[in-house]
Amino acid sequence: MKTFVIGDVHGRAAQLRQLVEMLPRDPAHDSLILLGDLIDRGVDAPGAVDEAIRLCRDAGAICLRGNHEQMLLDFVDTGHPLWMHHAVGSEQTIEQYVGRPMTLELNDDFDAAQQEIADSIPRDHIEFFRQLPIYHEDQYAFYVHAGLDGDKHPRDTSTHHLIWSRDADFFKSYHGKPCVFGHTPTPLLPLLGRIGRHGLYISHSAIGIDTGYNYTSPLSCLQLPDFHVFQTFADGRAAQQHRLTAFIPEPFRAFRKEIAAH
Repeated sequence: MKTFVIGDVHGRAAQLRQLVEMLPRDPAHDSLILLGDLIDRGVDAPGAVDEAIRLCRDAGAICLRGNHEQMLLDFVDTGHPLWMHHAVGSEQTIEQYVGRPMTLELNDDFDAAQQEIADSIPRDHIEFFRQLPIYHEDQYAFYVHAGLDGDKHPRDTSTHHLIWSRDADFFKSYHGKPCVFGHTPTPLLPLLGRIGRHGLYISHSAIGIDTGYNYTSPLSCLQLPDFHVFQTFADGRAAQQHRLTAFIPEPFRAFRKEIAAH
């Protein structure tokens, strides 16, 4: 059994489809996990959500809730304005769902604009966001969007921490069961863990796979327990594969020995 984990998608529907197609995954035996943040910033957030729904429905994938899905739900449900912050990238998602920019409407009549946006998002997308789990666990690792709270199990950790945290102690000093996370782009994580041209972050048992969002950033998938990395790019570069050989967390060294023995 193998586990394939995909980092923050952020509206890159075409890259997501290409990435999934290149994975050597046996749907009958192997798991596929998406770490959340399907929406915002990219050119096709609705398409990314449609693809995630299809993967969960037809391919047994598990998609976690990211902070961007949470911000959208908070906006739709209560009008909370955080999703409107310019740094979030929601203006792209809004335009893609509504069919036009909404900046003026949001400034002139926030309540009416909120209702129009909520009505423009397909109900199956909203309900999909609502039912997304906050974490997943298998024999290899914990999988969360943002990070863990010390040595607490995810079930004993607040939802807010699991989808929002940026904790330097976790990034630098976590030694528990391996944890694969997204949320914080790896170029912003501590330098010591940013090893190799693949762009992933590995420090002790913390493994970051959000390899950034811009036109040249890859969308990345980590295969466990082998530590193979698969990446696709928006700028036309060919898809890439890497096999990590250094800085592998100790539990996976045992898995590798077991694989080699068979």
